[in-house]
Amino acid sequence: MDRQEIPRATLLIMMIFVLQPLTIGGWLALIPVIKAWLELSKGELALALMGMPLALIPGLQIAGRAIARFGPRRVLWTFMPLQAASAVLLVLADSGPQLFAVLMLLGATTAFSEVAMNVYAGRLEKSAGVLIMNRCHGFWAAGLMIGSAAVLMPLTPLEVMLTLTLVAGVGAIAVALAMPKLGEDDLGAAPPRRKPSDLPRELIFIGVFMFLVTLTEGVLADWSAVYLAERLNDPYGNAGIAVTVFSAFMAGGRFLGDWLKRHLGAVKLARVTTVSALVGLLMLVLPFPVWITLPGFACAGFGISAAYPLGVSAVAAIDDRYEASNIAIMATVALGGFLIGPPLIGFLSEVFSLRVALASLLPGLVVGVMLTRWLKPESGADSGQ
Repeated sequence: MDRQEIPRATLLIMMIFVLQPLTIGGWLALIPVIKAWLELSKGELALALMGMPLALIPGLQIAGRAIARFGPRRVLWTFMPLQAASAVLLVLADSGPQLFAVLMLLGATTAFSEVAMNVYAGRLEKSAGVLIMNRCHGFWAAGLMIGSAAVLMPLTPLEVMLTLTLVAGVGAIAVALAMPKLGEDDLGAAPPRRKPSDLPRELIFIGVFMFLVTLTEGVLADWSAVYLAERLNDPYGNAGIAVTVFSAFMAGGRFLGDWLKRHLGAVKLARVTTVSALVGLLMLVLPFPVWITLPGFACAGFGISAAYPLGVSAVAAIDDRYEASNIAIMATVALGGFLIGPPLIGFLSEVFSLRVALASLLPGLVVGVMLTRWLKPESGADSGQ
């Protein structure tokens, strides 16, 4: 890769990371409103939320092979507009089953954009010798925050989602077409499939760590607005601010992440942030006054921030030949936690309460702290940018 193209490639992939979650952020902030519109119980909402992981998890494996065959840029300019367009249908659903079906469509299209943008960022880190993964995911969290904050505009939910879809879809096409090629980004045969016994041990332990942390991320992303609405006893108020605060501090942690990783190392950074997530979750589940919830979401957002980018960088460095496959496997496990966690918490909260359901995440985070030792520093990306 021409060294003069590195700044342009870095800027464009970071733009992709902003655009991809815009509509998802809008959807997350509108969950309490849609729940009230459709008169769904927590259990019914939990069933509807299962639609996205049921489509996304198998889609990630198909995406890994498609990206190895066609390259991440082609996948991005094809599937990001489809992902954005499918999100509009979320506010048009008039029943729980329809919401489930639309979330399946959203999950299927998100799978391809998710793997493609992480593969491109991982290749850029390795080929250019720069640290950008944390910042890329910082821009992802910023996009999530912008999307969730958009619901505060004086627009109807449909107008909000249409606006976000237009920006994300058109912007993705323009940016992806302008992205430079990275090494072998042309057509090629996908590598042969591996047996489970052939998977690197590091990939397995990193995957477990990612699952436990992203389980918490997904739950807080989906249920934070509902939790605050319950505490305020106002489903139509400004409970969406919980998603905004959570994603804002997640973004801040990721923007600092490359600098912190350079000074602390991957393992220590993972431990510091995972402990922060534990503290934030304790602030939410313990019987504190309602004003403690926003600092709790802030602490948890920072605590969640480093896990996914550290995991992507670590698995991308394991094996060049199976790079896309390793990232797809890691993304499957991590996004499995992100997407399966919310409906499981919904079922638990239906039986007990949302506060008790959130407390069930604490043991997993404790185990996550112990698994951080597998996030070893990469050999090829320590020089920084």
